[in-house]
Amino acid sequence: MEYIYGALLLHKLGHAVTEENLKKVIHATGSQVDESKLKALIASLHGVDISAELANANVAVAAPSAGAASSAPAKEEKKEEKPSESAAGLASLFG
Repeated sequence: MEYIYGALLLHKLGHAVTEENLKKVIHATGSQVDESKLKALIASLHGVDISAELANANVAVAAPSAGAASSAPAKEEKKEEKPSESAAGLASLFG
């Protein structure tokens, strides 16, 4: 998680999201850098427009909350079956 936060912080501050810059951010927190996580994140971000992805994420998150706030939760009614009805349904399986 800290690698993603570091990448977002670099992006927010206008710095390039590179291995070197991300290493500096991780070291600044007092943590040890996991090279495999670092390389995987940098590789997955190659060619990604972070600003556009964040803009799309805001729209995707905002849409469900608007619909959920306007609708009242519906109560589910439980339909209880009598034991004889249940047993009759099971008996037909073994006929």
